This record gives sequence, C-alpha cells and structure tokens, in this order.
Amino acid sequence: MTKDLGPGSLGRMVRWTQAMLFGVAISMLGYVGFVVIDTWLFQKAELQHLREMVTERQQESPQNVPDSPKPVPLKSLQGLIGLIEIPRLGLSSIVVEGTSGLVLRRAVGHIQGTALPGEEGNVGLSGHRDTFFRQLRDIQLDDQITLTTPRGGYEYKVVSTQIVDPSDVSVLDADGKSEVLTLVTCYPFSYVGPAPQRFIVRAEKVPLSPTSKHRHKRRI
Repeated sequence: MTKDLGPGSLGRMVRWTQAMLFGVAISMLGYVGFVVIDTWLFQKAELQHLREMVTERQQESPQNVPDSPKPVPLKSLQGLIGLIEIPRLGLSSIVVEGTSGLVLRRAVGHIQGTALPGEEGNVGLSGHRDTFFRQLRDIQLDDQITLTTPRGGYEYKVVSTQIVDPSDVSVLDADGKSEVLTLVTCYPFSYVGPAPQRFIVRAEKVPLSPTSKHRHKRRI
C-alpha cells in the first residue's frame, strides 16, 4: 500500500529538485565560460604564432612580400594555416588544419585533402554556424575574403552560394578553376540541434588589393 507524501516530504523533494537544477545550471555556465576562455586564448596564441612565422620568413627571404605569396607546405605550419577575414561582415578567425570537434570549437578548420592557400585547386574551410561562421548568413556576392598565411596574403571574391546535402562533397571540387575557396557550414543557421543541410560559399582568387595589403601589414 503506497503512502501519500506529506507536506514535509513534498517540501524536501521540491528543495532537492531545485538544488539539483541549480547545480546543473552552474555546471553548464562553468562549461560555457571555459569554452569561451579556451577559444579566446587559442585564437590569441595562434595569431601571435602567425605573426612570428611571418616575421621569420620575411627575414629569411626579404623578397617574399605579401603580394607575392608562395605555396605553404603544411608540414612547416604545424597545424596553423593562417587567418581568414571577411571585412564587410566583421568575420575574423584563425584557420588550422583538420575538422575535429576540438578544432572547430577553437577555430575555422581546413578540410583535409583540399588545396592549401597558394596551391592550384579548391581550398576548403569549415566552421560552425553558431560561432566563427555565424556571419555567413549575411554573405553577399562580390564580398571580399582574405587569407593571411606565413607566405603572404590571398584575396578572394564571392561568386556564389548554395545549400546542399551533407553527402554532396562535389562542392569541394576545383571545377577547372586554378585557385578557389569554399566555405562550408551547417544550415539552416537558426536550426536547433544537428542541422540537416550545408551552406556553401564559393569564392575565386583575385589580385590582392592595395587596401588588403595595408590591412595584412597592420594586422600581422
């Protein structure tokens, strides 16, 4: 025979539940705070690393100026690819090799198997829609995208956007273009949980503009 809970027992259950929910909320806030701080420290450290690499390479090869970049050997970067910026959107992030969960939590990831900046082919970059690539929801044709690497600066112009299924890897094909850039993020941007599609931004390489050259020198 089941006994009814008295006022005292019910009160203890309510207090216990409240305490448990409070503890969960504090834990979640603590984790979010850790992620934010860890990401900030990683971005700051890798940006400093990029500055040091640029300075070192310029000292070794003074003729290697930002508007005359050379291919970047991945093995010499130790995971660091460079810095991506989309000035109109205020987007700026370090780019590192790989697309693991840890990488994409801390930075934009270079998709393994795609070209590196300065190489012929398609440079594929991936980022989370709710962090580093959040601003891509407002991307427009002809927007300027720049990549700063230890070998110099590269500039691209947005030529198309599209929405595809996650299985459509053809978006990473070079399509006969000598040097293109493809940005990949989940879609829809406001979707709760794992998003069912991918938002693709395709850009083509263009000569580095005087404004971009100045920004690269000032930034790095």
